[in-house]
Amino acid sequence: MSKDDLIPLFDELCGLGTPTILGFLNQHGYNIAQTSASMRHHFTQMRYVLRDGIGVKIACKASGKDPKANLNGTDLIPELIAYLVDHSARDCQLFAMGTREPWVTEGSKSLFAGRPFHAIEGHQENEVYLDFFKAHYQPGTLAVIVLALGMPRQEELASFLKQTLDVPCLLICGGAMLDFASGRFPRAPLLMRRMGLEWLFRLLLEPRRLFGRYVVGIPLFLYYIARNGVRLNRPRSGQQTAHHAPLPFPETSSESASVNTALDCTLASTSDATSDCNAKTANHG
Repeated sequence: MSKDDLIPLFDELCGLGTPTILGFLNQHGYNIAQTSASMRHHFTQMRYVLRDGIGVKIACKASGKDPKANLNGTDLIPELIAYLVDHSARDCQLFAMGTREPWVTEGSKSLFAGRPFHAIEGHQENEVYLDFFKAHYQPGTLAVIVLALGMPRQEELASFLKQTLDVPCLLICGGAMLDFASGRFPRAPLLMRRMGLEWLFRLLLEPRRLFGRYVVGIPLFLYYIARNGVRLNRPRSGQQTAHHAPLPFPETSSESASVNTALDCTLASTSDATSDCNAKTANHG
């Protein structure tokens, strides 16, 4: 996806009138959603779900879908924030929620490029974040809130804020965004990122913390892909086998269907496809 392909999406985000969540789906999030009904629910609350990483690319191909562009949040979020600040008809008010000091402040300084911001440490109760936002929000502005608490906590908080706020705001699920922006954790070399191997670089840096996510999680992820693919492609009575199944989650409930529809938007890389996906998620969100 080129920069020009992102402009229609960025322009749409400039005009938000209600609380809206933008999230990312990676291998780790996919795994969590297999066993967590709450995580699947949080995905249904997102209007925009973007593909992050080679794992979901594999899942897309396995279920007969074009994976389109890889939109890593660490690369996309700074570009999105700069565009919102420069092009929104309203003033943007910047918030960061997550990680610990001094990383939350240092990361916010870097992420927001020296612009004024309000930041609060992570791992607190939902109501603490809500009170913090209400104490600092200026009516009439577009609030841009970066949630950097990791999965699934940031998705939980995003859903809570979406349901409780009634002002224009973009809630961005940013993972380790502030840790990277502050320099707490280094980014993988560019070549590894282009090859989809940033996960391997992170594993080598933090083997103990990330062992379960990658060494255990990747084989489990491949198992889930195979299992869900069999379920989706198993013909029911009087039905033919589907040739282009949606990216699967384990249940066939309306909630899971909504998640699968949202994940179709992960695959959009042109303005026409983006518009089509936005219409789909609006119907299911």
